[in-house]
Amino acid sequence: MRFERRLKLLALAVGVPGVVVTLLLLGFGDYSPRTRWTLGALVFVGSWIAIAVLVHRVIFPLQTLANLLGGLREGDFSTRARGAVRDDALGEVLLEANALAETLRQQRLGALEATALLRTVMTELDAAVFAFDDQQRLRLANRAAENVLRRPAEQLLGRTAAELGLGECLAGESTRTMSLTLPGAVGRFGVRRSGFRQDGRPHQLLVLTDLSRALREEERLAWQRLVRVLGHELNNSLAPIKSLAGSLESLLARDPLPEDWRDDTRRGLAVISQRSEALTRFMEAYARLAKLPAPRKQLVDLPALIRRVTAVETRVSLAVTGGPPVKVPADPDQLEQLLINLLRNAADAVLQSRGESSASPGLDPVVAIGWHKLPTELEICLTDTGPGLANPANLFVPFFTTKPKGSGIGLTLCRQIAEAHGGSIALENREDRSGCVARLRLPLTDPSLSATPTPLSHAVGS
Repeated sequence: MRFERRLKLLALAVGVPGVVVTLLLLGFGDYSPRTRWTLGALVFVGSWIAIAVLVHRVIFPLQTLANLLGGLREGDFSTRARGAVRDDALGEVLLEANALAETLRQQRLGALEATALLRTVMTELDAAVFAFDDQQRLRLANRAAENVLRRPAEQLLGRTAAELGLGECLAGESTRTMSLTLPGAVGRFGVRRSGFRQDGRPHQLLVLTDLSRALREEERLAWQRLVRVLGHELNNSLAPIKSLAGSLESLLARDPLPEDWRDDTRRGLAVISQRSEALTRFMEAYARLAKLPAPRKQLVDLPALIRRVTAVETRVSLAVTGGPPVKVPADPDQLEQLLINLLRNAADAVLQSRGESSASPGLDPVVAIGWHKLPTELEICLTDTGPGLANPANLFVPFFTTKPKGSGIGLTLCRQIAEAHGGSIALENREDRSGCVARLRLPLTDPSLSATPTPLSHAVGS
């Protein structure tokens, strides 16, 4: 039996005793027949009207609530129930239903905005993004994916990874680099794969990044910088050599020769020799930078290494602020060369600013070196009291130098050694006073290094 019928029958059953009692009172009372029938009809009709109103006031709000919930189920969150008030049993139910509708409306609005943002981001991504279902059929592809496969998404969706030439990307390691030949791109690609679930089914998200274009662009820029630097240095040496050679040729072609021709020839040849030596030093510096070997790591006692390094520099007063006892996985020769270069640069800066040729015993330390541990790295700090950095942008540009006899490869070599060890190096001006601080960070652990260090010695390529 339906709820409405049960409610009506219950209301009739509640009203029947009152009607029966009223009729009995009228039947045995001292009333005329007309009065009895009139009162009986009023009581009977009034009772059923009250019952009908009662049933309507109960059933109608429930029907309204059912319509509201049905609209929510269908995704219509704009409908609201009237009569939702506090301190009323039915009003509280309608109030909660309206609050639920508003919450769902806000959530759907947020989901639509997030979906629109995600769609926009995926469209603008340079990386190709694919989503495959558990049958390895394509379910999503962005614009970059369409360009890589040279087909619109309508022709791609529903096809298997094997049909698209991407079957190999869904197997093997989740993150790797591999060579791919696709309709719209050929070369090295960075492959990243992860899983997610949609409608309870597992899916795979595949992201392909074309590395070849970025590598070619970086290679082109590197060649441009190298050719510009080499051309500048070669012109600096070859232009005066050519000019002097022409002048000497003109001098020797005179007849008779001038009286001081020997002195002029000697001076010209000396300049040519100096410029040739400078060019030779430049090429040797370039060869040294280009032929740096890979580090051969072992556990290095850092305090002992720093003591050896600081003993080399005697031109300035120097302080070792120290740090905890620690061993780092590093190539001792390369790390020593790196620290010597930094220490020498610091001393040169101090001497250049003070115009000193040697250290004075009574002076406070003008160069300090110390180290401390970070969560996963060791940081070595070297500070000086020189003039500071005037042009930080060119610090690590190869062959750039502010020293009269500098080669311009010291800091470049330092960064190359640091990055080969998985670390980094940074130089910045001091905040407390004039001077510079160099920060070298090295990892504290190396998975490829065994627990027992092996004695090792080799020279850094020169």
